[in-house]
Amino acid sequence: MIHQRFQELLKRSIGLDVKSVGDTAVLRAVEHRARNCDMDDLELYLDKVINDRAELQALVETVVVPETWFFRDPEAFAVAANMLRQAWPRGAPFRLLSLPCSTGEEPYTMAMALIDAGLPPEAFRILAIDVSNAALHRARSGIYGRNSFRGGNLAYRDRHFSDTGQGFRISDEVRSSVRFSQGNIFELADLASESFDIVFCRNLMIYFDSADQKRAAATLKELVCPEGALFVGHSETRVMAEAGLTSLRIPNAFAFRKAAAAPKALPATTPSKPKARPATVVAARQPGTKPAARVRSAAKSGIGALQQAIAAAPGARASDIQAAADRGDLQLAVKLGAELLKAGPACPETLHLLAVISDAAGDHAAAAEYYRKTLYLEPDHHEALTHLALLLDRKGDAFGARRMRDRAQRIDARRGR
Repeated sequence: MIHQRFQELLKRSIGLDVKSVGDTAVLRAVEHRARNCDMDDLELYLDKVINDRAELQALVETVVVPETWFFRDPEAFAVAANMLRQAWPRGAPFRLLSLPCSTGEEPYTMAMALIDAGLPPEAFRILAIDVSNAALHRARSGIYGRNSFRGGNLAYRDRHFSDTGQGFRISDEVRSSVRFSQGNIFELADLASESFDIVFCRNLMIYFDSADQKRAAATLKELVCPEGALFVGHSETRVMAEAGLTSLRIPNAFAFRKAAAAPKALPATTPSKPKARPATVVAARQPGTKPAARVRSAAKSGIGALQQAIAAAPGARASDIQAAADRGDLQLAVKLGAELLKAGPACPETLHLLAVISDAAGDHAAAAEYYRKTLYLEPDHHEALTHLALLLDRKGDAFGARRMRDRAQRIDARRGR
């Protein structure tokens, strides 16, 4: 079947497991590119893709839809900044890797977090890699629209960006620390002899099948140096544990080290007395915060903050849920998390938290239902809108996804983002 052959080609090329994005999304991308090449016969178009590397890249660009923003999951950047701040100064610059880097928000955030923690730009170098040339082109331009700036704390935008009228341009100080390169995790021969102090590889392995997840984890394990740290997405913790990496057990950071390296108890907040500029990132848990506020914070942060939300409900088994999340047992986390709904009336924060966990566990139908219930109770819940848009994209519901993103953008406009 011709569609199956396209799917196999994409898997060989970039490791894409079609189930992660849906058959419809891949078929739509294939038909779009075939029309662009004035080809009605998909057999002929397949021959062209096989023999024309530029067209294969164009097809990949059409399939890959980036969704990212600055300081997404801020705790990870806080932990990385603290690790390097504590080890600085040293002779050689720190080396950091962002893979995949998408349109540049993640590696530029890494640079901003380090600068705000007191490190000079010459103290580190960031290599940013992505499979998409279109995404890299935008990243190199360094100009971003309002959708790249989310959350309530946008003080970093005033420090590191200038408003051009056509978008926000990142400072030369930040840009100079990042080098962009095209590639994918299965084609990193040039990096075989290199190691990095910090590696960010978040939400990439959700697009791979089990075998390729193991391959990717083995590659990442080789890339991070013995005393360095690897940061992954909340749904990828199980894969890292199975690869023999050790969790640092820092809420919301999803940080790992090689098992041979003794884990250190690193703070999740920036130092109280930074050497240079005010810290950009703050901890999700703050002393004296009321239970209701902790629930709201946890709902925004994801699985790693689950114990905070559960702790706010009398009689809940916080330790069991934290243990399940730490070892990547998301199915158990879902089961235990559902007790929140039984403890009292449903609230948007609880529903969104369960949506995030279900999404990470691969139960997309349940996740979509929880996101919709969240939006029923709180129509302006920005995170629920953006996450539901991603789910609808995977199901091939482009119209529904666009509606969710339009709603999120209207919220951004009202809030002046």
